[in-house]
Amino acid sequence: MKPYREALALPGLRSLLLVAVLARVPLTATGVTLTFYVVQDLGRGYGAAGLVGAAITVGAAVGGPLLGRLVDRRGLRPVLVLTAVAEAVFWSSAPMLSYYLLLPAAFLAGLLALPIFSVIRQSIAALVPAEKRRPAYALDSMSVELSFMIGPALATVGVTTISARLTLYLVGAGIVAAGVVLWLLNPPVRSAAEESTGPQPRIARRQWLTSRLVAVFAVSAAATLVLGGTDVAVIAVLRENGDVGFTGAVLSIWAVASLVGGFTYGAVHRSFSPVTLMAALSLCTIPVGLGGAHWWLLCLALIPAGLLCAPTIAATSDAVSRLAPANVRGEAMGMHGSAVTVGIAVGAPLAGAVIDATAPLWGFAVTGAIGALVALAVLPSELRHRRSDASATAPSDADRDTPPLAPTPS
Repeated sequence: MKPYREALALPGLRSLLLVAVLARVPLTATGVTLTFYVVQDLGRGYGAAGLVGAAITVGAAVGGPLLGRLVDRRGLRPVLVLTAVAEAVFWSSAPMLSYYLLLPAAFLAGLLALPIFSVIRQSIAALVPAEKRRPAYALDSMSVELSFMIGPALATVGVTTISARLTLYLVGAGIVAAGVVLWLLNPPVRSAAEESTGPQPRIARRQWLTSRLVAVFAVSAAATLVLGGTDVAVIAVLRENGDVGFTGAVLSIWAVASLVGGFTYGAVHRSFSPVTLMAALSLCTIPVGLGGAHWWLLCLALIPAGLLCAPTIAATSDAVSRLAPANVRGEAMGMHGSAVTVGIAVGAPLAGAVIDATAPLWGFAVTGAIGALVALAVLPSELRHRRSDASATAPSDADRDTPPLAPTPS
């Protein structure tokens, strides 16, 4: 527990993580709520509902880096005001829009979505010294898991007990409230040391968007592609075997395994490469479908991959915080958020198409194989950077041959 005690003792981190959990819950409920609303209230099919979700996803992928760049230039509070107002307008008007107006409105809502995920990760980099960020980002990753366990479940309860239309209003109110709370908290986006140096000249994107950072974004997208594909494949396997009633139990075991893995990752004293973790996640995902004969076998097969979910996302966040200069960290975290969003958006329909054409177990195999191929593609670059880092920190021959200096008398 020592790494966690030391991280949580840092001023501002405890309140930031608490706000992060509560603020992300309504955001994680948006997909389920919109799906039910389009299907039940608008009388459309699941494909039409998926298009609305895709519109928000594309908007968020485009808007994430733009909002991050705005945070870097103007500060956090103006961006929170802009996005909270945009969220209030969309969620208060969405239940009154026709389907064909809802589609472009959803894209604009995604473009100006409240950037809670990227802002929290940027603030952690500002609050926590580099050597203590691993447990801090592990806590953040675990808080994301908790939000995804709570948000969709609450949305489902709201839709089934009240109505999808009213649940839309409630979700929107929760998102706006999250923006207000974050505005009041106003977490720093740069550390005190970074602020003390004064305004820094803007760095050209080609200077800081290095091949190493691009590799981290590719790993982030591949990891969430695997997770999105796993989510769909689990439901397909259970449905094929007549075990749909155990879906909640299976997904809960998967999420708990991720929490355990995230906690362990933050507690160990050794850092792990995001490429290594993503490769292990992908390889553990490939054979999961072989355990689909019974729901409890599927639970057991998911545990190894589940243990690697939170650590992989935490490691990518940590890597971005170290590689991006402070005055462009918001834009870099926005790109990281876009990579995560795109991965999930591609993984789910990809696994669905594979399952429709073959069998549910291939949903795990194909998405896991894609993740492994991405790991192989970026591995040479990762090894090259590791060698250069090692040579940069190794003492030279002259340093080895020079005896230590005698203490100078005062």
